[in-house]
Amino acid sequence: MKIAILPGDGIGTEIVAEAVKVLQVLDLKAETETALVGGAAYEAHGHPLPEGTLKLAKAADAILFGAVGDWKFDKLERALRPEQAILGLRKQLGLFANFRPALCYPQLTHASSLKPELVAGLDILIIRELTGDIYFGQPRGRRTAVDGHFPGAEEAFDTMRYSRPEIERIAHVAFQAARKRSNKVTSVDKANVLETFQFWKDVVTEVHAAHYADVELQHMYVDNAAMQLVKAPKAFDVVFTGNMFGDILSDEAAMLTGSIGMLPSASLDKNNKGLYEPSHGSAPDIAGKGVANPLATILSLAMMLRFTLGQPEAAARVEAAVDRVLTAGLRTGDIWSEGTQQNTRRVGTAEMGDAVVAALKND
Repeated sequence: MKIAILPGDGIGTEIVAEAVKVLQVLDLKAETETALVGGAAYEAHGHPLPEGTLKLAKAADAILFGAVGDWKFDKLERALRPEQAILGLRKQLGLFANFRPALCYPQLTHASSLKPELVAGLDILIIRELTGDIYFGQPRGRRTAVDGHFPGAEEAFDTMRYSRPEIERIAHVAFQAARKRSNKVTSVDKANVLETFQFWKDVVTEVHAAHYADVELQHMYVDNAAMQLVKAPKAFDVVFTGNMFGDILSDEAAMLTGSIGMLPSASLDKNNKGLYEPSHGSAPDIAGKGVANPLATILSLAMMLRFTLGQPEAAARVEAAVDRVLTAGLRTGDIWSEGTQQNTRRVGTAEMGDAVVAALKND
């Protein structure tokens, strides 16, 4: 097993270091190699996704990714900004299926912005199509408007588009995932306004009728889905949608669990080769302070063990270790609030990682 380690920018280096400690204590004889990506790669090589990093990612069995981005790069032309690294990896590696579980640990129901009774036992899987939609659609750019309300004015434009095969393959992923859970799928669209998502709805309906009649299918407009996620989140099981809507809804779902610092993710190709990363960003405002929550990255490692590396027992060990650490009362700042939690202790990034390692050694 060869794992590419791409820490990236900001807190990426800190949180990935803790996940690597967990990987090492599992003693799986995995070969690891680290490379620069994002802003760190731009500063060293003049590009956020250098050829050497891309070559390593293609050769690896799986990729452990931190986060990219920093405000100091915001004035660069778009093609050279750190965020282009993760977009490039998704496109170059064909990582079209993004799995984002939103699981509320019993120990953290108090950390959610919703009432405990609304989130206790929450277990949602959001599946986001990752290589299409407005993020990758062409044409895009800036021009002088030739029509519209202000002809002759400067305008910017992007293109939302999906092909039938793109929708079909993510629909198959969602329905198959539902069969392993509660046999219920909610497909999120905006078919009442967007032609792209009327097409999405039509294709999903066809795939369901032809192959998955045993799975309950519900269609829901994205604005209603956003509302229902905070009104009755446990009504959902598997939610799947396009790239942009999935980006927004998965972050909303993350906060139901108490913190986006708890939300892992997996981005998979058709053969289950994957890139695994926390759902949060690089948080340059706290980088280097040792206060970031490494649990989303450690749980992303568990997803890697289960989905790509064929090590479900090791994955279960990591997840159980995280659960025991939370039960012991350890909390990073994002899941801790003064005066509301008894028998808890606020810890930093490294101490939380060390606690998970210790739990693994003692299981």
